[in-house]
Amino acid sequence: MTETVAPADQAETDTPEPRRRLKTGRVAAVIAVLGTAGLLAAGGLMIKQQQNVAAEDRNRAEFVAAARQAVITLMSIDFKNPEDDVQRIVDNSTDPFRTEFEGAAEDFIKVSRDAKVSTTVTANAAAVESMTADSAVVLVSASSTVTDAEGTDEAPRNWRLLVDLQRDGNQIKMSNVEFVS
Repeated sequence: MTETVAPADQAETDTPEPRRRLKTGRVAAVIAVLGTAGLLAAGGLMIKQQQNVAAEDRNRAEFVAAARQAVITLMSIDFKNPEDDVQRIVDNSTDPFRTEFEGAAEDFIKVSRDAKVSTTVTANAAAVESMTADSAVVLVSASSTVTDAEGTDEAPRNWRLLVDLQRDGNQIKMSNVEFVS
């Protein structure tokens, strides 16, 4: 019996090549899986970030709209029925402004009737100065026109107000207001 022995060079080159291909294939598969997982994670983070930005934009728009309306409600007074105007102000405010305004409401009504003027207000622009999920400080630029009992309009006046807002249940209410120059 004669045994054939492969030369040493041939034995070494035949055996490792399939193993090397198998190892290379596994490494490539692991890299592909890790790369895919990384891309999916990055995509998920980008979607979450976009959702957060969209929620913040909606929150900002809510506060701006509420501040504009609060200024209009606060400054638009009709001497023919000031009680309704005062009630609207009270309904759309929260403490500390609400308590302070309720204490002066009767004087406010009396002055409005005695002056016999109506004020119409337009909120021209508004911008959020600071904001959390439940509160904001908004700067509002407004103009008012005062009309006396005979219907004569005075020249419009321009105002800038810093309005503090607070969520009260499902409604945003004014908690403080400051006229700024």
